[in-house]
Amino acid sequence: MAKDVLCEVNSCKYWAPGNQCAASSIYVVNNRGDQARSSGETDCKTFEPKV
Repeated sequence: MAKDVLCEVNSCKYWAPGNQCAASSIYVVNNRGDQARSSGETDCKTFEPKV
């Protein structure tokens, strides 16, 4: 399991300085309905906008 998860989406409430993800877990799904072949075919469902 990865120790450090990097994230550049600073509009996410889990974004932390140094482009770190502060979420306790990460949930990534395939957005095409079949087998993903590139990162563009996946989505991070952990994302929540900063309020």
